[in-house]
Amino acid sequence: MKKIILTVCVLIVGIISLFAQIPHKSTQDSIVFDKTVNDYGTIIQGSDGNCEFTFYNKGKIPLILFNVRSSCGCTVPSWPKQPIEPGKTGSIEVKYDTKRIGAFSKSITVYSNAINPTVILRIKGNVTAKQ
Repeated sequence: MKKIILTVCVLIVGIISLFAQIPHKSTQDSIVFDKTVNDYGTIIQGSDGNCEFTFYNKGKIPLILFNVRSSCGCTVPSWPKQPIEPGKTGSIEVKYDTKRIGAFSKSITVYSNAINPTVILRIKGNVTAKQ
């Protein structure tokens, strides 16, 4: 009987210590974007293809953007290389090359130290020929 009680106590202590090692989500960063899709609508060939995705660091530690990648060479993102402090905002600027005519849909993937470490942003629209 003593062995059973001792075994149960050891198991309980082991389980408690296991859960003590799991990081609490509230101590990690959370990145929140004001929008995740930018619809250019119909734009004219050669026009301004710039857009901006603003985000907020909702976490309790500095937010670090490790990398931002686009799905195509015609889409070039730029992002802050310095950490974004808790409660502060930052932005990712995206330039789409509007030389190509036709509908487009591109993705921009954001890699960070947030709880949601990968966020996918999208741009879409239709480029028409100059008249």
